[in-house]
Amino acid sequence: MKRFGQVIGIKPEHFKKYCEYHAEVWPEVLEKIKECNISNYSIFHKDNQLFAYFEYTGDDFEADMKKMAADAKTQEWWAIMEPMQKPVKNRSEGEWWANMEEVFHLD
Repeated sequence: MKRFGQVIGIKPEHFKKYCEYHAEVWPEVLEKIKECNISNYSIFHKDNQLFAYFEYTGDDFEADMKKMAADAKTQEWWAIMEPMQKPVKNRSEGEWWANMEEVFHLD
């Protein structure tokens, strides 16, 4: 299992709508997340920043992310979410949500 932390901005004028969508995430999107070996997924908010945490239990993260990205319902969901978000300036090339480095963990 590998833990992931990611960060992205949220446009303040869209935060309420973003929360409304996430209060009722589409079942097809949730199922695809699970199919792609992601669990224990949470999103937190502070000062127009979103922090996501999830655990990946598969053996090929890149392939699972490609599988998720190819899913039509997930693409539809992302098309609604992406205009509400504001990627951080220091993200790596090709990232939307910027991946973070884990520096400490305690079970």
